[in-house]
Amino acid sequence: MSQEEFSENDWRRLISSLGEDPQRPGLLETPARVAKAWKHWTSGYGQDPVDLLKAFEDGAEQYNELIVVRGIPVYSHCEHHLAPFFGKATIGYVPNGKIVGLSKLTRLVDCFSKRLQVQERMTMQIANALMEVLEPKSVGVVVRCRHLCMESRGIRTPGEETITSAMLGEMQPNLALRTEFLALAREV
Repeated sequence: MSQEEFSENDWRRLISSLGEDPQRPGLLETPARVAKAWKHWTSGYGQDPVDLLKAFEDGAEQYNELIVVRGIPVYSHCEHHLAPFFGKATIGYVPNGKIVGLSKLTRLVDCFSKRLQVQERMTMQIANALMEVLEPKSVGVVVRCRHLCMESRGIRTPGEETITSAMLGEMQPNLALRTEFLALAREV
């Protein structure tokens, strides 16, 4: 059974189980729309991070300082409630002879965020993928997100941010490098 066939039928049944009529004019196209949305929201399963991270050696051989991209959008769904969580990621790394196209870092975040996730694992997946493919001297990742499972149900605390980080390679033991990355990652 294809994902779309399964999803449309499931969404139609879900609408019915909520006490709504899936045949009501405003809901007639909803199962197809939701199936299409979830196909997009989970498209990261069909992506290989290795394919996304095209590395370049030209221009990197002399560069040995931090490269940081901030404000990378994160849109994901928690695996516990299927509720959205969203925010921004910052990725930094010190190259070891190779650099990656800057847009590839955004694509890497997108790849892992378009899966059912917990923020902690997603943060580590981003850092580990960059470390494995690019083999840099160090990698740092900071992810800041708001979780609708906390804001709209349960404890209901609107506006709280969850911040996770991963520091790999030289960034773990090197306090000066770690401090520099965290200062560059800090929102102003």
